[in-house]
Amino acid sequence: MNKAGAMGLAQISALSVRALIDLRAGTTPDAVYLLDPATGASTTYAQLRQNARAVAAAISQHGVPPGSKVAYAMTNGPDTACVVLGIIYGGHTATAINLVAGNDTIAYVLGHSGAKLAFVQPHTRETVERALETSEGNPVLMNAGHALFDTPEKGLELAAVSGSDDGLLMYTSGTTDRPKGVVLRQSSLLAGGMNAAIAHQLTPADRAMCVLPLYHINGLCVTVFGPLVSGGSVVMPPKFSVSTFWQIIRDHGCTWFSVVPTQISYLLHDTATDADDVRALDRLRFGRSASAPLAPEVQEAFEARFGVPIVETMGLTETAAQILSNPLPPGVRKIGSPGVAVGNEVIIADMLQQEVPRGTEGEVMVRGSNVMRVYLDNEEATSQALTADGWLRTGDLGRMDEDGYVFITGRLKELIIKGGENIAPREVDEALYAHPDVIEAAAFACACRNYGQRVEAGVAVREGASVTAQQLIELCHHKIGKFKSPDRIHFLAELPKGPSGKIQRRKLQEEFGG
Repeated sequence: MNKAGAMGLAQISALSVRALIDLRAGTTPDAVYLLDPATGASTTYAQLRQNARAVAAAISQHGVPPGSKVAYAMTNGPDTACVVLGIIYGGHTATAINLVAGNDTIAYVLGHSGAKLAFVQPHTRETVERALETSEGNPVLMNAGHALFDTPEKGLELAAVSGSDDGLLMYTSGTTDRPKGVVLRQSSLLAGGMNAAIAHQLTPADRAMCVLPLYHINGLCVTVFGPLVSGGSVVMPPKFSVSTFWQIIRDHGCTWFSVVPTQISYLLHDTATDADDVRALDRLRFGRSASAPLAPEVQEAFEARFGVPIVETMGLTETAAQILSNPLPPGVRKIGSPGVAVGNEVIIADMLQQEVPRGTEGEVMVRGSNVMRVYLDNEEATSQALTADGWLRTGDLGRMDEDGYVFITGRLKELIIKGGENIAPREVDEALYAHPDVIEAAAFACACRNYGQRVEAGVAVREGASVTAQQLIELCHHKIGKFKSPDRIHFLAELPKGPSGKIQRRKLQEEFGG
């Protein structure tokens, strides 16, 4: 048995990312890690190590000191995975830029993170340059084309790294108007990959289909770090496409995939796909659903049509993705539950953060090596989220049954969860308030079959104003991006308020949320 095979998953997750890449390159150098379905090109573990070192060398040649934030603003593909892993390999903190977050958010992230360097592609450079016009940040932009991997290593001296060093900075929307920067250690990233590997029984023979962006914690930790930890491989198209999804799985022998409920719904309702062709994919073991609750009727209909078991899970950016998972068949999958704790501890707690009896509703809390270290430069938010004994308060309400399965019942706060992404209502409010005719604005969640939730908003405008709903929606598109923008605007004479004069979103949701 080789060194990697002899080393258990728990031992692997305690390594640094650099040490694990070196281990894979040293023990299974010719094994394929990444595949590009567009070109058929593959990247072995030996090539991964070479590419990672080239990225580290390029960063070093720009004089970026060890431990610095280095951003990546890239769409999916094997090159992107190599860049992200190369940043971490070099001892830097990979800083994710969400390309669909909207100009204001991208500008904030570039400034707040203090990134020294940002890797871009020709089709993403303009987005970053536009954001830098209003950002306090001033990173050097570097082209992440394939020539990057030819950077000579001459003179490269890598600083020592360990699993306790920071590896990733990823921003997530909170209940305030600004996103919070989640800082994850290198060991936390590997622990996140380990949790997926344990839950889904991943082996070197498994091959993932990655269709979630690598600026999303699910795409990165589950389908990049999961196979890295287990020694498997990843097929990585540039984006999710209903028309090519099953063909890529067939052509490249994928054994599993990870998607969000919206994508499951799109696949289910695709009439062009022959269900018998999907049923004939004998290497495909399961599909994985995460990032938002999966409607039971959608899960049941999908499995009935395609014969592919869907394993519902739950994770957060703050926990390097997965904290809960249903078991694989023939284990018991409880429809409507994201499963049981795997690789970390999960409890349901009361307002004093004390565990409550089974069946009692409370806040979902998690503790483990996958939990974030801190919110960047936000001591208040960090102290509110992390308890003195290491528990993370997720903000989700739920209950746990006698078998340890968790059922999510709501949110402690007012986040809108659309397609697995958190949207802060206040961020939408402020985009609407940017219009001079808007007097009051409040965004809220409405039930949506495709996305789980969608964004709508109530507004009150000045008397005699001629602004239309479409104009306000387009303003939001410009300010915060189309994804976060309201689908519908409700014009009201006055928004509902409580005794203190605070606008009550809940009443808007009760009236219009459906």
